[in-house]
Amino acid sequence: MDLSDPVILARIQFAFTISFHIIFPAFTIGLASYLAVLEGLWLYTKRDVYLRVFKFWLPIFAVAFAMGVVSGIVMSYQFGTNWGPFAERTAPILGPLLAYEVLTAFFLEAGFLGIMLFGLKRVGPKLHFAATLMVAIGTLISAFWILSANSWMQTPVAYNIEPGTGRFTPDTWMGVIFNPSFPYRFAHMTLAAYLTTAFVVGGVGAWHLLKDRANRGARVMFTMAALMAMVVAPLQLVVGDLHGLNTKEHQPAKVAAMEGHFESREGAPLILFGLPDREAEKVHAEIGIPKLGSLILEHDLNAEVTGLDAFPKEDWPYVALTFWSFRVMVGIGMLMILFGAVSALQLFRGRLYDSGWLHRWAVGMAPLGFIAILAGWFVTETGRQPWVVYGLMRTADAASPVGAPGVGISLIAFVAIYMIVFGAGTFYLIRLMGRTPEIEDDRTLEKGPIRTAGVNPGPAQEDGGRE
Repeated sequence: MDLSDPVILARIQFAFTISFHIIFPAFTIGLASYLAVLEGLWLYTKRDVYLRVFKFWLPIFAVAFAMGVVSGIVMSYQFGTNWGPFAERTAPILGPLLAYEVLTAFFLEAGFLGIMLFGLKRVGPKLHFAATLMVAIGTLISAFWILSANSWMQTPVAYNIEPGTGRFTPDTWMGVIFNPSFPYRFAHMTLAAYLTTAFVVGGVGAWHLLKDRANRGARVMFTMAALMAMVVAPLQLVVGDLHGLNTKEHQPAKVAAMEGHFESREGAPLILFGLPDREAEKVHAEIGIPKLGSLILEHDLNAEVTGLDAFPKEDWPYVALTFWSFRVMVGIGMLMILFGAVSALQLFRGRLYDSGWLHRWAVGMAPLGFIAILAGWFVTETGRQPWVVYGLMRTADAASPVGAPGVGISLIAFVAIYMIVFGAGTFYLIRLMGRTPEIEDDRTLEKGPIRTAGVNPGPAQEDGGRE
């Protein structure tokens, strides 16, 4: 990697800033929906524990939302400073898509966020719940437009190229928005956001259960997170497979790099581990399962799988980074599925709250969703190289004519500022999560003491949480 190349520095700068940014929207997408579910359960069951858990996570959502907004602002400036030709040529398509995100999603979120944060005692429970729903829907709409724009760059369709200027203009907006990869990528990212949030919530609940197994709020958090892992983690595996098959159809070189297939061959193995060597065009120390690669990609044990040798070498992506990022993502996904299965077993045995080893496992799993999201985006973005608009515009042609010193200095400034600002913000979020969920009296709004789902108040308090 040539760090004197301004294009490389510009790519590192964008990768750094967007990596910081993506973890906050992913968290708030899932957390907004979780808050809506909590408030809905409170209104439906009248159980005060749900409201108290809602209030526990509400300030965490507010801080994460603010950090996501601030970190996202930088993205638009980089289009103008480091990626001018790209911005100019794609503006007729990407400009409206990003504007729609602001008009339909950000305004919706901003309009109801104040009510969600401060309006419970002012507007009443039902209207407040409506505001929470609007914020949750707004986060999903925001993901819709952002994923549509990025997916068009991955699988560009429904466009015209202006003679002379080379600008991309829309042929049909429906074709642009619902491009071939968009439905799969939107579903995959939304489920990833929900899983990431679930494991954070579950990790926080488990942390507090390790200190007090009788804590009702911690039990609600851990139960809901475990249920989410049981259902959504296996579903994500199915959606991921469909997404991979779609990618094979439209970006076969990316899939070849993901799988580590340098050569096209029949009965290709599933390579579990190895050391991809782009120059030698082989995977060293390969460990694989014979013919399973063909079965997964073609649903036929003996089918031919396309390798990188089917494409010009100058069009190959960064094989090693794509290869290993894919394995990190899949490995964490399989660990999530295993956690969901074990949690289901413990729930069936009635030992979900007194399994200290399971709680410690959940605490360790808490940050892994963010790592999986970053790894997935590394696969997506490095795997489409050397194209910024796949097959149509190369990354080298998309960069602004800015010298390496200018890009390098701004990169250093970004790293320093981000580490200070977002490091402090993340530290504050962790402190908020470390507060003990205080459930003073689990009562309904109109009735006397009640039982939280899966909680036996009497024995839990009499014997320190043992059931």
